[in-house]
Amino acid sequence: MKEQALRFVFLLICVCGVIATPPQDPIRCASKNTNCTITNTYGIFPDRTTCRAAEVVYPTSEEELVSAVASASKNKRKVKAATRFSHSITKLACPDGENGLLISTKNLNKILNIDEKGRTMTVQSGVSLRQIITAAGENGLALPYAPYWWGLTIGGMMGTGAHGSTLWGKGSAVHEYVVELRIVTPAGHEDGYAKIRTLNQSHPSLDAARVSLGVLGVLSQVTLKLEPLFKRSITYITKDDTDLGDELVTFGRKHEFGDVIWYPSQKKAVYRIDDRVSVNASGNGSYNFFPFRSTASAALAVVRSTVVSSYLHLTEELQEATRDANGKCVGAKLITALLSGIAYGLTNNGIFLGYPVVGFSNRMQASGTCLDSLNDGLITACPWDSRIKGEFFHQTAFSISLSVVKNFVEDVQKLVELEPRSLCGLEIANGILMRYVTASSAYLGKSEDAVDFDITYYRSKDPLAPRLFQDILEEIEQIGLFKYGGLPHWGKNRNLAFIGIIKKYDNAEKFLKVKKEYDPDEIFSSEWTDQMLGLKEGVTVFKDGCAMEGMCICSEDRHCSPKSDYLCKPGKIYKEARVCTHVSKKTKETDDFKDEL
Repeated sequence: MKEQALRFVFLLICVCGVIATPPQDPIRCASKNTNCTITNTYGIFPDRTTCRAAEVVYPTSEEELVSAVASASKNKRKVKAATRFSHSITKLACPDGENGLLISTKNLNKILNIDEKGRTMTVQSGVSLRQIITAAGENGLALPYAPYWWGLTIGGMMGTGAHGSTLWGKGSAVHEYVVELRIVTPAGHEDGYAKIRTLNQSHPSLDAARVSLGVLGVLSQVTLKLEPLFKRSITYITKDDTDLGDELVTFGRKHEFGDVIWYPSQKKAVYRIDDRVSVNASGNGSYNFFPFRSTASAALAVVRSTVVSSYLHLTEELQEATRDANGKCVGAKLITALLSGIAYGLTNNGIFLGYPVVGFSNRMQASGTCLDSLNDGLITACPWDSRIKGEFFHQTAFSISLSVVKNFVEDVQKLVELEPRSLCGLEIANGILMRYVTASSAYLGKSEDAVDFDITYYRSKDPLAPRLFQDILEEIEQIGLFKYGGLPHWGKNRNLAFIGIIKKYDNAEKFLKVKKEYDPDEIFSSEWTDQMLGLKEGVTVFKDGCAMEGMCICSEDRHCSPKSDYLCKPGKIYKEARVCTHVSKKTKETDDFKDEL
């Protein structure tokens, strides 16, 4: 029975070839390029607000970019840079009000120069990770460390500090391999209202621009330092998670590109043993990560909203509505077994015959074939495409210092012991991905060697609908962020992750000084970025649904509104956030554990 169900799941969510409808432009305008809205690729921001702008421009050259910035600067007009696919969950691309200007880097997509001898590549800011690693490989070069999703632009990666996984060398963040950049910033009348600034490794402001949040100006060009092309060998090994805390501390030192996927409710961890090998090693492997492939829209709708079979219970909305924890756990086991059975998308010469899989780095480090742009009218799409009834989720991502990561893992394990089914919902989304990040000189980069925890989980279309085991999920979020001082990913997370975040960065004042120098009139700033940077209050908000949407944190002296939500106090941090209708179901043991934290 289980084997038949597993085959059914595979057929249901199978890849439908490389043909897929590409994601729509995140900027939509009512009249040509005016009266516009902007969102992210998921179709909605954490606070569910709509971001508007009066106009969008699509420069194709540095000259056109300078002209756009100069016009905004001259007229003291709010402006934000926007990327082709807009994968940041947070509102970094939202200008204030409705009269702002959006500068899309969609057409700044050219590779300008590849210096094979000097091992550098210069690209425009809208060039994607896929373009970079492909062109580098074709010229015998490699960007060694990068995110796993190739639909990110170099400007977007630098704006948010995007990274892969390593504790080796300079670290896993792409911005560590930037040796020079050109950024267009506002200026005075004497400079034509816009200025091109060239920052190299000797420039004192480079560490501000490496992770910029888009508040310094618009990146025009970026030069990356590359390495000779090499091969990688990948093997996945599944173990129980009993000693996960100890393993995490040492695993990243042993394997250059290693990461770990954790399935807490199943008490399993999947270790990715990923190392550099000789370029002469046998193998022509590639990595087409299964969840990043195009998927049949009808199948996604079935998985999300209807009854597949009485055995599978893979219907998230039905499971949430009926509080079907057992169904989620059965579905999680099937999904994780499927992914393991197909080696997560690894193949050697097109098929998987066993580990290790060996191949050139540019074919193994990132994927995302659902972006392939043959338009099939949404018959297939990326699983999270907002135009179909597909995946809809919250995402929490934070890094915790290696010195305390074992303690964090043990706290999560204690919560799972109290309610073993509580994290099956995470496992449907392939568990908790743990990647390694290193300390950075970037002012808003990571301050210590750490493990980054990426947690993806169900989000309801109804902002007032509580999630199954929401109290456990939010306990984990708050333990990581507040008890262990986790640094949230700038491009992910719900609002509460950014409460007091700027105080966690020793070089915050240096960043703010550069920001004031480059953009004294704050045309690239917005209310949201000011809140993130601690310049304004308001990261948390007070409204119906705020607790369930991660926009506030609620106290022991809370009371429930008629809509089964909490009344929250903006800006105040408490130990826990529970859904009132479920508090009575928790055991005293659970309450005591929470009080202890």
